[in-house]
This record gives sequence, structure tokens and C-alpha cells, in this order.
Amino acid sequence: MVVALAFVATVVSTLFAESMLVHYTQKRRPQDRAWAISLAMFALASAALSVGTSTGWDNGTFRVFYLFGAILNVPWLAMGTIFLLASPTIARRCHWGLVLFSGFAAGVMFSAPMVTVRGDAIPVGHDVFDALPRILAAVGSGVAALVILGGAVTSAIRYGKDRSVPAHGRLAAANGLIALGTLVLSSGGLLQGVVGHDEAFTISLAVGISIIYGGFVLASGRRPKLGDDGADQTVRSHAE
Repeated sequence: MVVALAFVATVVSTLFAESMLVHYTQKRRPQDRAWAISLAMFALASAALSVGTSTGWDNGTFRVFYLFGAILNVPWLAMGTIFLLASPTIARRCHWGLVLFSGFAAGVMFSAPMVTVRGDAIPVGHDVFDALPRILAAVGSGVAALVILGGAVTSAIRYGKDRSVPAHGRLAAANGLIALGTLVLSSGGLLQGVVGHDEAFTISLAVGISIIYGGFVLASGRRPKLGDDGADQTVRSHAE
């Protein structure tokens, strides 16, 4: 079950990353680039999870899983939201700050001392690393999740109230799915006490990324024409 769910998360995130990359090459929008980077990281982390739970963990596999899955992928997903909602000046500053954070995190993860991991059970960060990698994961993912959730909830409320926007109900529902998916991705700790540690992580990964993907697919249905309403750019940019 764990390996199968990890494989599902890998496939969904890979397809999602490919879709975002295609849109970026066509339209050159910075949010699409950020989302493509994030989802590629998610796919790498999910692939490392698949390898670790099927053939056994080693230190290198867990470093990849922790760097791309616990530290960097959610901040880059949030970077897309910032590009979408913030002013260009603020977005550029956040972008370069995230680039520096990513480089620092990569340096820490490839040099930090760690307890040797083995077996097919998913290692726990606090049993493997000292404080700094765990702080990077907590700060990066925690702040980024708030940005994503806040952006999606704000957009959902906006479209739920603004009846003048064509297909406002679908757009509100799509943003609601994005917010729900973010919550599910963060729910591994809660699921741990119910279904076990490994199942909690793999369920939250597979279900969460699938819900977010569903939100983008729902939003990519019939869209208003560009320029009809500046406000509807929020969800259209998510979808396109």
C-alpha cells in the first residue's frame, strides 16, 4: 500500500509538473515556472519515497526525499501564489529570497550529519537529523502552506461572492479544492496516530496532490476571455 501510494503521488506530480512546464514555455508566466519547479521537486521526493519504501532506504535517498519533500517543494508552490497575487516588485524580492533559501537548504542537506538509515520504513526527521535541517523544514513548509492556503481561500471567497464573474461557482470550487489539498498535504502528522506513520505520509501525499491537481483541472474548464475581468486572472492563472 505504501509503495503504491508513493507511486501514485509520483505519477500525478510528474504529469502536473509537465503540464505547468508546457504552459510556461507557451506563455512565459513566472507563476507557471514556480509551480513547475515545485511539482518537479514533489515528483523527485515521491520517487525517492517509492525507492526507499520498496528497496530500502539509504542516506542519499533520504537526503533527496527530505530536501525536496520536506523543505523546498511547498515554498516553491507558494512562490507561484506570490507571483500571482503580489506586486511584481514584492514577487521578485521573494523569488530571489527563495533562491537563496533553496541554495542554503541544499548545502545544509548535503553536508548535515545524519544517523545512518536502513530498512523500508520511512525514517523520521527528528530521529535522523540535528536541529538545522528540521528548522528549515518547519519554517519553509509552515510559512509556505499559510501563503498557499490564504491565497486559495481568499480567491474562493472572492469568486463565491462575485456573481458577475462568469462560471464563478466553478472557480470558487476550484480554489476551494486547492486549499483543501494543501490541508491534506499537511495532515500527515494527524493521520499518523490513526493509520500508522508510513501510511499517514503516503496517504497525505497521494491524496493531497491529487486534490490540488483536481482543483487545477476543474479551473481549466471553460474560462472567461482574457481581459473580461481583471479579478478572474487569479484562478485562470492557476488553471492555465
